[in-house]
Amino acid sequence: MVILTLNCGSSSAKYQVYDWDAGDILAVGIVERVTLGKSFISHKAKGRDEYTLEQDCPTHTDAVNLIIKTLTGAEHGVISDMGVIKAVGHRVLHGGDKFTKSVIVDDAAMAAFNEVKDLGPLHNPANIMGIEAAKKVLPDVPHCAVMDTAWHQTMPPESFLYAVPYEWYEKYSVRRYGFHGTSFLYTAKRAAALLGKDPFRTNLVICHLGNGSSVNAVRDGCSFDTSMGITPLEGLIMGTRSGDADMAMPFYVMRKTGMSAAEMENALNKQSGLLGITGQYADRRDIQAAAEKGDRRSQLAQEMEAYRVKKYIGAYYAALGRVDALVLTAGVGEFSAFMRGKILSGLEHLGIVYDPEKNNLARTRNTESLISADDSKIPVYIIPTDEELVMTEDAYALMTGTYDVHTKFTYSFQSKDYVNKGRAEGLKGDLAKNPALASIIAKPR
Repeated sequence: MVILTLNCGSSSAKYQVYDWDAGDILAVGIVERVTLGKSFISHKAKGRDEYTLEQDCPTHTDAVNLIIKTLTGAEHGVISDMGVIKAVGHRVLHGGDKFTKSVIVDDAAMAAFNEVKDLGPLHNPANIMGIEAAKKVLPDVPHCAVMDTAWHQTMPPESFLYAVPYEWYEKYSVRRYGFHGTSFLYTAKRAAALLGKDPFRTNLVICHLGNGSSVNAVRDGCSFDTSMGITPLEGLIMGTRSGDADMAMPFYVMRKTGMSAAEMENALNKQSGLLGITGQYADRRDIQAAAEKGDRRSQLAQEMEAYRVKKYIGAYYAALGRVDALVLTAGVGEFSAFMRGKILSGLEHLGIVYDPEKNNLARTRNTESLISADDSKIPVYIIPTDEELVMTEDAYALMTGTYDVHTKFTYSFQSKDYVNKGRAEGLKGDLAKNPALASIIAKPR
């Protein structure tokens, strides 16, 4: 049985093909520049070199058709025909407060996604277009929606409400929703397995650090608080998003400049964050290179980003009272030893002590790493996230009628014996290049 997962952004369509019976990934890829012109697909099938093809995709339907053509093609394909695919899992950024778990996409679900579209204006329209496109091409298989917000529906009112007129919540659903939920679900379950603890007796602070970044306080295995808000704009400093700021600031600048509300929203989401501070860079690799050459604004951006993450770690430690582990994940969390070091330095008084040598070794997505010092009271794990696996398992369970909310459902990766075959194979190559990596591989307790 083969399951396809799709993650459609405003100008991209990311996919994975998973062989459920073999428990292995057949192919992954992405179509970029959808709707923008000069579109292209990057496709990587198991055991083969990456394949790239330029083909214009003016709509997401065109992108999905290109994906299907590639998956079934004689030269680069991994399945004989689309009849092999028995379910499709879709990422949906914003489900509002209407969903506490993944669902089969039906007319009611689509109506709900459209109803909360304004809460996720940068992502939800693309997610909806991706679902509609896939349903046209694959009309006879179940399509399943996995919401980033569903994981956070366990937050209590003191965490998710804003101190604004209460009728805004009642009439307009103004509240904290949080995002990166699929990533947090995976890393929370994996952290509990590594700790050898019941997931529902485990307290964690998880930092998902990428172009979009957020922190999650997990109490007894459930989301208790998170840094993103009604939209993904709130919280940490991100690639192009401002994160936390005085809510009066936009009105002040609008009065000074004559900017419209739409222009301000665009500035805070697409022209701020690291790009706004540096004036030219949103990618941490570019910022690191510029900082090493003495660019003061790039250095400032690094200091600000690390400081903001550190503040949230401390705040969530205080909110939880007990922290069993600190977890870092996503692109920056998994690969940037420099930023990890800046974030973790100075947390010794909280019992969080990292080992610089271990930290410098941890640069792989193929294993879970333990980078805390031997005398650290709280372990620091790097857990490469796997949102696609969550989507795949949810889709399979929904298709077979075995699925439920995560507090009543067990994932394969919750087992201490879980092995990702693709990553295990990749780890062999990593160890051949750097045998010292073996010293930081996290082992279940």
